Amino acid sequence: MRTCQKELAHLLAESRALFFQDGLTLKDGRPTPYFVNFGLFRTGRLIAELGRIMADFLLETATVNDFDVLVGPSYKGSALAVATVQALWLNHKIDKSFDYNRKERKTHGEGSLLETLFVTGALTDGVRVLIIDDVATTMATKFEILGLLSEQATQKGYSISSAGVALFLDRQQTTALYDQDGHPTLGVKGQDAVKNFRLTTGLEVQTILGIRETVEYLSAEKIPVFQAGQMAPLKSETVLDLIAYLDLYGV
Repeated sequence: MRTCQKELAHLLAESRALFFQDGLTLKDGRPTPYFVNFGLFRTGRLIAELGRIMADFLLETATVNDFDVLVGPSYKGSALAVATVQALWLNHKIDKSFDYNRKERKTHGEGSLLETLFVTGALTDGVRVLIIDDVATTMATKFEILGLLSEQATQKGYSISSAGVALFLDRQQTTALYDQDGHPTLGVKGQDAVKNFRLTTGLEVQTILGIRETVEYLSAEKIPVFQAGQMAPLKSETVLDLIAYLDLYGV
């Protein structure tokens, strides 16, 4: 594992953003033995470290040369975009812009002239955009932000191109399938969400870590992780539960 990957795994454990608990349910309705909540990176140090890790990753992969504006889907993605461009400037003197979408269009002030979908005004004609977000599960948020970028470009008469997507963690699982009543069909795999996104959009998706390698590393290094309400090195049954879950729903 590269240094930035190890550092991210440590941060996920330390912040308790990665945790294991019985009875958890994903947004799509399926059960899960673990959850990842990037909202728990809530101190100056933690969010700064997160931004530094992504900045290092973008430099290592040369992706930093492919974009002008880092766009984070609201709400969590907005903080990640800010932290990353700050780290690029403070640590490497590379100055990039950032933007994030509104949940509601702005219709007052400058927005009264033309309803605006994004906040900072960094999306100008000819810019190249890289989307940044926390995790890959269904990729629905990434499809949504691409649609908003396209709408913004059409409204303004701009040309805005996308350099792809950069993510911190891939859950490495398939999407849910539903019955005729809208209930998730358990024990059945849907699509590989990231692969489907690549095929549909033609865009590259880069991820610092996958959940498999994260857990393998944390387990091998005996790093304390939040499990069933307490911090402790990963128990063998916790790792086995994750493996069984990924065998059932994983890519």
